[in-house]
Amino acid sequence: MLLSALGFALMTACVKLVSTHGIPVFEIVAARAFVSLVISYLDVKRKRMSIWGNNRKLLLLRGVIGTCALMCVYYAVTTLPLAEATILQYFHPVFTALLAVLFLKERIQFSSVVCIVLCMLGLYTIVQPTINVNNPAELPLFSVMIALFGAMASSVAYVIVKKLSKTEDSSVIIFYFPLIALPTSVLLIGDSFVMPDLYLTGLLILVGLFTQVGQLGLTKAMQTQDASKASAYSYVQIIFSVVLGIMLFQEYPAFETYIGGGLIVAGALINMFGAKMSGKKTRTA
Repeated sequence: MLLSALGFALMTACVKLVSTHGIPVFEIVAARAFVSLVISYLDVKRKRMSIWGNNRKLLLLRGVIGTCALMCVYYAVTTLPLAEATILQYFHPVFTALLAVLFLKERIQFSSVVCIVLCMLGLYTIVQPTINVNNPAELPLFSVMIALFGAMASSVAYVIVKKLSKTEDSSVIIFYFPLIALPTSVLLIGDSFVMPDLYLTGLLILVGLFTQVGQLGLTKAMQTQDASKASAYSYVQIIFSVVLGIMLFQEYPAFETYIGGGLIVAGALINMFGAKMSGKKTRTA
């Protein structure tokens, strides 16, 4: 999980670094999708399975929602400080809890309520200087909203994946993501395409490779450790992002970011381990 967190943190750092050289967001998405498409296609073929799966409509929907989430996350990374953009990604447990109640008919637990309250307080703490007219705006409010929409879309994709996992292989589910993201992003680039030089091409390839490192580490951790225990380590990505933001972009997070980020992480961890304890009590009963 530490390797996974580092992989995802380096991925977002590369995205931001590439954007500072004038490469548009949709082009970065296309490059990442191309690398992922090749790797995931080879993985499906290695397993000697059909790349199309069984529930194609839901697989396509997962690809569409995942593409929307990726575009929003990358836009947030390129327009917000790296630490703040990463913290806002971890707002997704709030949306996941609500979506699970609405679509999976799961009962909302007390830990989820605590998570929602703490995350909302954390969010307000981070963006409060921006929406307070007595203070100069510190974060672009539009970028904050796009980041939150990306977190919500990620939650929708997670719920869909949870349903698909009952009938589809994980490699097929992953394959549909770049299958939709690549042509969509290529169409959206339009005439804003920027020809990257050798250095930028290398960075774009690294975006895709670091993504695969992150996903590989995540998958291996989930296979060998308890899911809640493994997931807890994913929040180390925030620390990596703070360090990378300072080292590469001279971005020093505000005091409010540390307080708000702490509240959001605390809420997510309470929700994670609270759900685990509740599941144990249910099985015991």
